[in-house]
Parts: sequence; structure tokens; C-alpha cells
Amino acid sequence: MEEAAELGNYLPLSFKSPKEQEYIEFLWDAFETNYTHGKYQFAFLAYHMLTMSFIYFNIWQIKQTTPKDFAMGLIGFGKDVEKSLLEATSPFVFSTVNERSILRFLKLIACDNSKVGTYAKLVDDRNESAHPNGNIFFSEQSALDLKIIEIFRVADEIQTHSKPIIERCYHRFLMDSYDPDDREYFDAGDQIREVLIHRNYLSQKDIEICLAHDLTSLRSESNFPAMEVLHQNLRDTYSDSETESLA
Repeated sequence: MEEAAELGNYLPLSFKSPKEQEYIEFLWDAFETNYTHGKYQFAFLAYHMLTMSFIYFNIWQIKQTTPKDFAMGLIGFGKDVEKSLLEATSPFVFSTVNERSILRFLKLIACDNSKVGTYAKLVDDRNESAHPNGNIFFSEQSALDLKIIEIFRVADEIQTHSKPIIERCYHRFLMDSYDPDDREYFDAGDQIREVLIHRNYLSQKDIEICLAHDLTSLRSESNFPAMEVLHQNLRDTYSDSETESLA
């Protein structure tokens, strides 16, 4: 169960609406309740939905940070789907697209066909488990625990591939937010929480990437000291202990 809970570190610290947060909390509760009561097949279904939500959040970050690349990734989709995804205001809009198809966007963060194919196998496992075919694929805790280890490896791999996106997102945030008089929130903490974390659905793992971000490329900027102050505020507020308490 402890290994399963690690997925929470890859999910957002903040959501756009209470409804979205309630949905993720509902999935965690469904997983934990079914796991505790030995209903491992249903626990797997809830965990798969949490994992797909994680993938949607990652694709949302691609959409927000590299919109041109995201638009290129829509090639091959129908016009209605293309329009819907371009105009999406929530990561959960991606759920309207076939899960195997949505995984194609992970190629935009250098996940090759082999990796995407491996991720798609998890979708196949979910489909087999969800259909009334007379089979109980996860009748033992050990079987589900092995699947959770596999899923967690996939999540960690996708997170690793997402690092350049998060770094680019944070770099742009510092460039756009250093001036208290010319940003959405005067208070640095509010700006970080609402514009960086909340708007981009950043997770604890994403924040760790931001905390470790090398500011060298920004040193030539005349406003670098103000950016450094903003970065220090992030470090002071979202150290490992802080992010653990928020996850």
C-alpha cells in the first residue's frame, strides 16, 4: 500500500476546482477501500484511473508550455476532436479521447513508440479487467502489488521525460513574474501558488524539478536579482517537508 501511495507525489498539489480535487480523492478512497477489503480487481481499476489522470496532467503541461508542439500532435485526429482539445480548459477534457490515442501525445516529450506501446498495454489490462468476461485477473494481493510496481515505473519514466517541459514552464514563470507591480499577485507566495502551481497542475515531483532548476541562463538578465528572490521564495515555502505535507 505504501508503494501505491507514492503515486500521490506525481499528482497535482492544487486543482482548478473543488470538483476536480473531489474526483481524485474519490479515486484514492475507492482504491484504498477495495484494496483493504481484498477487492483487488476494483482497486486496480481505481488505480488505473489515477494513473491516467496523471498522464492527462502531463499532457496539459505540454499544451500549456509548448502549444505549437501540442497542436502538431493533433495531426490525425478528427476536426471536432482537434477543436475540443485545442479549446480545452481542463486536463479532464482529454478523457473524451480514446486512451490509446491520447498516449500519442507522450511522443512530444520523447517517449518513443516502444514506450508508448508499453503504456498502452496498461490500457489493455484495464479493458480486460473492466469487461464482464468471467475472469478475475487480480484475485490475490501479490498480483495487484506487482501491477502497481509496473504502473509506478511507468509514472516515474513519464515524469523523467517531462522534466524539460517543467523546466521550460518554470523558466517562463520567472521571466514573467519577477516584478510585483506587473504580475497577477503582488505577494510572491500567492503568485507561485496560483500562477505556477495551480495553473499548471504541478505535483510535488514537478516542484522538485523547479527547486533544482539551474538559473545560470538567466544571470545575464537585468532583472535576475528579482527572479532569484522569487526562486528563493519557492525554496523557502516548498521544501521537501512542505511539499510532502501538501501532497
